Amino acid sequence: MIHFEWPWLLLILPLPFLVRWLLPARLTAEQAALKVPFMDDFPAAETKSVNQNQQWPLLLAALAWALLVLACSRPQWLDEPVEQAVSGRDLMLAVDLSGSMEVEDFMLNKRPVDRLTAIKSVATDFINRRVGDRIGLILFGTQAYLQTPLTFDRLTVMTLLNESAIGLAGENTAIGDAIGLAVKRLLNQPTDSRVLILLTDGANTAGEVSPLKAAELAAANKLKIYTIGVGADEMIVRSFFGNRKVNPSQDLDEDTLVKIAESTGGRYFRARSADELNNIYMLLDQLEPVEKDKQFFRPRSDLFYWPLALALMLSGVIGIYKTQRT
Repeated sequence: MIHFEWPWLLLILPLPFLVRWLLPARLTAEQAALKVPFMDDFPAAETKSVNQNQQWPLLLAALAWALLVLACSRPQWLDEPVEQAVSGRDLMLAVDLSGSMEVEDFMLNKRPVDRLTAIKSVATDFINRRVGDRIGLILFGTQAYLQTPLTFDRLTVMTLLNESAIGLAGENTAIGDAIGLAVKRLLNQPTDSRVLILLTDGANTAGEVSPLKAAELAAANKLKIYTIGVGADEMIVRSFFGNRKVNPSQDLDEDTLVKIAESTGGRYFRARSADELNNIYMLLDQLEPVEKDKQFFRPRSDLFYWPLALALMLSGVIGIYKTQRT
């Protein structure tokens, strides 16, 4: 169906006629009547032809005005209602960008990749599945900052996550500040829908707020936190003296991450590989399922440019006619 966004603008349609009626045009000196004693010598047909030539530009101008007013009222075409599932859940992702995230102890497509690359690959699929959730993104290192506020635009969140880089927020790890920022951004949202997923590979080494203090603040504000410890338990390091096994996750503070999750009603997960990380996100889909509250919206297509184009064409025709007459 056709819908007018501003139908009240149609009320100005008779405005030129009112102006002409209230303020009649005055004859200029060139248009003044000339009285001659031999009027009968002028053919009547020529007078009628002149009057007709003067009327059709006026009719075109009236039509152009009507089309212009129609375009100003912004006509739109409304399509059929489209169903959209909305859960009402506000889900925030907090991703560690500290220097230790560059350790290549994950395998992706049979090749070694750093931890952040593995997180991007798996988290992108997770975000894409969260249809109906409002998702936000926090990036933290030495400092924590909001990269994406809560939004239904999952494509933007995925794009900005994939554009993030190791060291962008500093080389250290401010877990407490990241949690505090999430609490601040979710403070005005419904208390039964606040969820934070925090991914880190280390311990808190920076920031103004301790992780456990930030967790207490989160629990007081009904923010559920799922913590994920990222990093393999062992990897082979090649050196001049041969290969040796090392633990690349020796700085991971699992005790603190467990306490953060338990104090807020969430859970702690350990991701030693890309497959484990993907399984964790699958489990999070089950723990925080996407609900199916139905909402509808009607796609709209603007039509104003059609009457606007016709009005401009008619104006051009009138202008050409006036130019040729002068």
